[in-house]
Amino acid sequence: MNPIYLIYNGNETRIPASDNDYHMHKLFCEAGKGIWKDDSMEFVFNRKLNADKLSLLLPESTIVKVNNSPPQIMGIKGFFNRPWLDTENEKNNYFPDDWKNRLKAELRARKYSINTINLYIYYNKSICQWLKKTPDLITSEDVKNYLAHKESNENHSAASLNLMLSAFKFFFQNILKTDKIREQKRPRQDKHLPVVLSKEEIQKMLNLERNLKHRLLLMLVYSSGLRVSEVVKLKKHNIDLFRKSIVIISGKGRKDRYTITSDKVISALKDYYQRYCIKDWLFTGQPETRHLHIRSAQHIFEKARRRAGIQKHASIHCLRHSFATHLLESGIDIRYIQDLLGHSSVRTTERYTHVARGMALTITSPLDTIEDEE
Repeated sequence: MNPIYLIYNGNETRIPASDNDYHMHKLFCEAGKGIWKDDSMEFVFNRKLNADKLSLLLPESTIVKVNNSPPQIMGIKGFFNRPWLDTENEKNNYFPDDWKNRLKAELRARKYSINTINLYIYYNKSICQWLKKTPDLITSEDVKNYLAHKESNENHSAASLNLMLSAFKFFFQNILKTDKIREQKRPRQDKHLPVVLSKEEIQKMLNLERNLKHRLLLMLVYSSGLRVSEVVKLKKHNIDLFRKSIVIISGKGRKDRYTITSDKVISALKDYYQRYCIKDWLFTGQPETRHLHIRSAQHIFEKARRRAGIQKHASIHCLRHSFATHLLESGIDIRYIQDLLGHSSVRTTERYTHVARGMALTITSPLDTIEDEE
């Protein structure tokens, strides 16, 4: 979940954000009566927002209330799960440009993604600023204290803490050429079972969705097991109507893969192509030269979920979970499902065995047989 920070200063509420999210602009500026400020990159409201009501509008995000905080808060993440950046006027004397450029060059040489590069630079700058130390003076104990602070004071998840530690270890090992934080243990990951929708629930969502574009998007995610970042970036040439297959280019981990789709999707696509004269992006955004934004796709699912009366705390990613689980339940080998999902390790795919209705869930409870033994 992406944390959204409500910063209360008296009766005013500020929300650090990004300036290019069309859906969030519409939500806050129209429904929320907020004002966007380019200079500080935040929404400003002249009243105290109700966090509970906001959580209903944004069910996929965690709402965090912060009282009487300065305008820039180290470590805040916005709607794109990107750290809240320092302003140009704030110089970080503890992580000078020389360190930054060397780290950036090393990451680029290894073909890390631009998002990872930015995050690794940010986290290394952040720890230096917090400790008031240059990188060469930071110890293993310093790193432990920093991670503990992030967990206890800012409620960062295990995944976020692991990402920070990866950034530190990369910098120390490849730039400083030292292993002094090698022994730092990684935070224990939470093990949550994936939320899965039943076939009946998915069918109800699709039947009630009258918008062809929206219904096709939901059908594609479920029928092919796509990530939301993959479905919004689909182009017409990525789909082979004859072979009923989809090629995903540079998916998670920069991996290409093929996955399946259904006859129903192929039929809907043919109608969709004719009606909307699709030439490039399958789902266009604002402007039409760009693909649909991830937030818009999430909003489409959320509206469909509420319309169908589904009470589960589900996101659009649950359609991908459902794809994998339903294939397992139908007897498809887990190795094939791993390939379709694009998982590097079968251990990632194995978590679906815990929610699939296999033999364990067909066992009769002893309460139902207690009278038989009397």
